[in-house]
Amino acid sequence: MTTSVQNHLQDRETLRLCTAGSVDDGKSTFVGRLLHDTKSVLADQLSAVERTSREKGLDQLDLSLLVDGLRAEREQGITIDVAYRYFSTPKRTFILADTPGHVQYTRNTVTGVSTSQVVVLLVDARTGIVEQTRRHLRAAELLGVRTVVLAVNKIDLVDFDSNTFDAIAQDFRLLAAAFDQVHVVPISALYGDNVVEPSAHMPWYTGPTVLELLENISVTAARAHDLGFRFPIQYVIREHSSDYRGYAGSISAGHVAVGDTVTVGQGRTTQVLGIDTSDGPVDHAQAGDAVVLLLADDIDLSRGDLIAGPDRPDAVCSITATVVGLADKHVRPGQNVRVRYGTSLVRARIADGEWGLNDVTQVRIDLASELPVEPYAARGAVGAFLVIDQASGDTLGAGLVTSW
Repeated sequence: MTTSVQNHLQDRETLRLCTAGSVDDGKSTFVGRLLHDTKSVLADQLSAVERTSREKGLDQLDLSLLVDGLRAEREQGITIDVAYRYFSTPKRTFILADTPGHVQYTRNTVTGVSTSQVVVLLVDARTGIVEQTRRHLRAAELLGVRTVVLAVNKIDLVDFDSNTFDAIAQDFRLLAAAFDQVHVVPISALYGDNVVEPSAHMPWYTGPTVLELLENISVTAARAHDLGFRFPIQYVIREHSSDYRGYAGSISAGHVAVGDTVTVGQGRTTQVLGIDTSDGPVDHAQAGDAVVLLLADDIDLSRGDLIAGPDRPDAVCSITATVVGLADKHVRPGQNVRVRYGTSLVRARIADGEWGLNDVTQVRIDLASELPVEPYAARGAVGAFLVIDQASGDTLGAGLVTSW
């Protein structure tokens, strides 16, 4: 491979997306079609699918076999996690979070959505929008996703009828009015219509295919890099022999450079003298980088403290949040819990609201110690927390700060 081709591949943007839909909406076939038609399937995988499809007496490939490897686990009653698929085109690379469709796995869908820039929802053209569609759309909105694509699948089973599609599209656009970008595409994942290649069966649809949308949707919105600098301290490094004192952790949002002024508490500021990494000192770092910060002043900081930019959030002792239930245990008002926010772990109490497994609900939580929290943004770069059982240490819920 030539150097110019290698550089082109490295320069391609990466889009993170999530697929969601109800059971039997054809999501597995849709993902399989994306992988197959973008030539992202290994030869031995394709041979196995061809062989199994013939054995089943099918006239075409059963592309759902490419992504249904967890079917046996589902039949055994084992909880299915999010499966990540990787594919690419000459324009862009993709990381696809393939989530289970059943309502009992809503928490897994939330996990997939939480890392995504775009959500592709599937509905069956025969049934249209259902409760799971609304639930998944609500999860995407809560998690800060600004772009949503509705793929109206199985359009072949309603004879490629434009009126059916228009009715579903109109209903969906009303439901998705809060999103910045809303796209609706009629598809047949089974036959490949409008997934990767344009359809010859729907001359009334002149819009882009699903892949064309994914190749051109902006990936720069709501990025952690564009937020104010946030650095939750994970560990304090001291070397008494050299008088070295550094603060280790990962930058959760924004960026920092040597010489920048940062805040380390309510109203207290200092300067960044140095930024150390595993590869040596650097002049600047950004969201996602694991670094050690050296500060100009000797300040008593420890794990859980926050080093931030000039827009440091205020410390509060009560938060209002949306919580997704992650455990079988029912959580009720008055229950004592722990809240993990960034690298902080504090005692807390559920003041208002309750939830069980897979519930999505609004709650108010009182904190025993003040925390510098802020509204959820950039897919959890800030504003995300966990609710933990005090006795067992189990995670009871995942929260998104909405206000305080």
